[in-house]
Amino acid sequence: MRATPHKTLATAACAVAALAAASLPLTPAAAAPATASRTAAACTPAQVVANGGFESGTSPWSQSQTGLITNRAGQAAHGGTYFAWLNGVGSTHTDTLSQSVTLPAGCPTATLTFWLHVDTTETTTSTKYDKLTAKIGTTTLATYSNLDKNTGYVQKSFDVSSFAGQTVTVAFTGTEDSSLKTNFVLDDIALDTSGATTPPGDSTRTPASPSYTVNLSSDASGTVWTGRESATFTNASATALGEVYLRLWDNYHGTCTAMPITVGNVTGGVAAGLSVGCTALKIDLPAPLTQGQSATIGFDLGITVPSGADRFGHDGAFSFIGNALPVLAVRDAAGWHLDPYTNNGESFYSLAADFKVTLDHPGTLLVPATGASVDTPGSSGRTVTTATASKVRDFAWAAGPFAKISGTSAGGTPINVYSVSGISSSDAQSMLTTAKTAVDAHAARFGAYPYGELDAVIDNNFWFGGMEYPGFVLDLVSTTALTHEIGHQWWYGIVGDDQYNAPWLDEAFTDYATDLALNKTGANCWSSVSWASSAEKITNSMAYWDAHASRYSTVIYGYGKCALHDLRRVLGDTAMAKLLKDYATSHWYGVSTTAEFKAAAQAATSTDLAPFWTQHRIEG
Repeated sequence: MRATPHKTLATAACAVAALAAASLPLTPAAAAPATASRTAAACTPAQVVANGGFESGTSPWSQSQTGLITNRAGQAAHGGTYFAWLNGVGSTHTDTLSQSVTLPAGCPTATLTFWLHVDTTETTTSTKYDKLTAKIGTTTLATYSNLDKNTGYVQKSFDVSSFAGQTVTVAFTGTEDSSLKTNFVLDDIALDTSGATTPPGDSTRTPASPSYTVNLSSDASGTVWTGRESATFTNASATALGEVYLRLWDNYHGTCTAMPITVGNVTGGVAAGLSVGCTALKIDLPAPLTQGQSATIGFDLGITVPSGADRFGHDGAFSFIGNALPVLAVRDAAGWHLDPYTNNGESFYSLAADFKVTLDHPGTLLVPATGASVDTPGSSGRTVTTATASKVRDFAWAAGPFAKISGTSAGGTPINVYSVSGISSSDAQSMLTTAKTAVDAHAARFGAYPYGELDAVIDNNFWFGGMEYPGFVLDLVSTTALTHEIGHQWWYGIVGDDQYNAPWLDEAFTDYATDLALNKTGANCWSSVSWASSAEKITNSMAYWDAHASRYSTVIYGYGKCALHDLRRVLGDTAMAKLLKDYATSHWYGVSTTAEFKAAAQAATSTDLAPFWTQHRIEG
């Protein structure tokens, strides 16, 4: 959970309509007879952009002038040797690059992606003098400018499934004003279409079975940490693994010239360069790993926590260190997942891993962390906290002179509540009571909590409602928010998902679980539903929500959990409860997809759910 506090604190319109309720807003597709979706043209998955990497000459691209597709010095390709270089003239100028493509009918999924690098001599930090516009047909997908300058390529992704069955033009238009140049460099453009088939299973996701060993030492304040990390992993795929990527997520909070997360002295591979706003580091392996082979990489690690009450930041003497440890990116049948960081929600997609993290720090600081922790005396008034965690997707910790209270839930889970200055003892006790109740309520519905102890760090200065990590949550003083974050231990922690491309799979499911834990029925969910556009769907990715940020909470949290309440009314309470518990069990420590959940739901009923998914805008 992320973004503004209303994501968990507000009671977004959530409740019920029967499957065929007349008040449910319908898109034109949803109004079609149910048989239409069953008899629609079969989808033949395809990549419909030709020569998207520009390695085969210029055809079939149309250029406004010769030479936009080039390998000339001054810029570099994302892949191969050729790229498209628009603008960079430094005077009033327009460049256009376009290609006509045909999207096959019957394919419910279509995604346009491209890699973009921007550099500029403009010095402004507020004015968009030079611009690049990406369009499909007459629809503008995005506009970038000199303000989007970066040191490497960043991948952009757009859902263009609404153009299925159409022939349209994909076009990029760059414009410059009268002075100071901006270079817009494009490469590896693709438009992938696919059907609603079940994605490949966990065996194709790699590098698999990661094991991380980390040794860090902090300064006196707990805001600077230095040491070394190693990662051991196995290639689970039949496709050889010649490289891996480390996600340095928290470099979003700095710049590429002043990175909060630094990696050096790499062993077991060769660092091959940063990309995606310096949040991805490619490491080439000495030799490709075949299926079943394992390898280990190691590196020196530096972490500097910035000021601010954030999931990565410090609020005075209290540091919150989420997403700071580099973790391995995932490669699956779709390729490497190198999505950009989003501050609106989560970008994180990782496989269950084992961590052993040793944190050497001043004895005056308490250090709650993911996993089970043991404190031992260090040198010169210091303490060594050793935290071990199995089958977790990330590791987070905090450091500061917290007030700590502890207890155990009725079901036997140890709970620790760590409070910053200013949190009253009664509020801390209330959060401990909430945590005990919530962890047992979720465990009863979805399966026993597997992570040993659970740490909750409470600070009312957080600008967001709360943030989840395995066995460790950040939160405001709020019963609803804390119940939600603890629900994420199952929906994201145990049952994983690609949080960037399918955010509803953890946020909507967790908000639904929160309603159940708080005895909310989701009545009247759809009474005030109003879709912003035909493109708005519960299953949209963070690329869409970052462009429509004001709608993210309403749709993903509000409409998403309402859809699950509606599904419960279709299946019946008993069948829905069994569906979710069985689904969690079958995906325990694995990865969930929308297609897999839809298949599991359909298997739980004789009712054709195709109209339900259409009406609720759940695609995939």
